[in-house]
Amino acid sequence: MAKIELLELEAHREQLTADLKQMVEKYRSIFECDVPDIEEPFSDKLILAAMRQALGDIKNELKCS
Repeated sequence: MAKIELLELEAHREQLTADLKQMVEKYRSIFECDVPDIEEPFSDKLILAAMRQALGDIKNELKCS
């Protein structure tokens, strides 16, 4: 039953990764505008942590197990 969903996800996995990278870059550029001497690795960690939290929130909203 879930095979088709897995195949569909696999077909879009690279695009999903590219989209997430673009989101990190988007928020990094926002950070860079607001904080001139930004530490990029640290800001990336903060952005990724926020993205994980947001994914957890979405997972709870969608009632995924």
